[in-house]
Amino acid sequence: MKRTALITGASSGIGYELAKVIAQDGHDLVLVARTKKKLDDLAKELKKEFKVTVTVLPKDLSLPNAAQEVYDELQKASIQIDMLINNAGLGAHGKFTETEVAQDAQMMQVNMVALTELTKLFTPDMIARKWGKIMNVASIASFMSSPSMAVYAATKAYVLSFSEAINEELKGTGVSVTAVCPGVTQTNFFETAHVSQENINRFGNMLVQSAEEVAKSGYQALKANKAVHITGLVNNLSVNSIQWVPRQIRTPMLGFMFSFFGENK
Repeated sequence: MKRTALITGASSGIGYELAKVIAQDGHDLVLVARTKKKLDDLAKELKKEFKVTVTVLPKDLSLPNAAQEVYDELQKASIQIDMLINNAGLGAHGKFTETEVAQDAQMMQVNMVALTELTKLFTPDMIARKWGKIMNVASIASFMSSPSMAVYAATKAYVLSFSEAINEELKGTGVSVTAVCPGVTQTNFFETAHVSQENINRFGNMLVQSAEEVAKSGYQALKANKAVHITGLVNNLSVNSIQWVPRQIRTPMLGFMFSFFGENK
């Protein structure tokens, strides 16, 4: 059966690849991101290749009313959302006392507030239809404090906790929530978060997944109604092993590791 999926952060990276994977599966799309030109180009590509309907909604989710505007515009257009993909996210590298307050606030707005508002707005409609799927893109950072990326990791811990809790609440309604937790992924995240691609590469290619790999893996988890999905074998091993390390050792160890991710001066 053909469904309609709304994807935030669809203009690049994981969101871009999710759009292609879901369109390939025969579903229509609503694409949300800040840059209209990129969304229009992607929509044209998907329509031509997969013969699906694609609606473009240029929105900046760091603005307080953006989530409500997305919902209201789709209601006005009578577009039903069956799958909500909360993929949009921001990151920043640096010591907490040295990063800008506005940057942290913007990150929290996109990573937590907009994600929560969109979920709050679209879930009741899904419950009424007794069918719906929600993907919230978290991170393996959800499982660990991350010095030098303190606010980012905290926002992703929220996404994981929030997703698991409401997935449990929604049991029996026909609606499921999947928290997808990628590790280091080849996207433009590094550039926008001021993380050195060169330094990431030093950790080895086996630690880095492509956005396409993450999208395909995450979408399969969504279809399987999996509550939490960590992408990639190495990421699974990392998350499961780090839980056995005492916190007093774990946090300094992670702080040492993340300190190398910054841009070279």
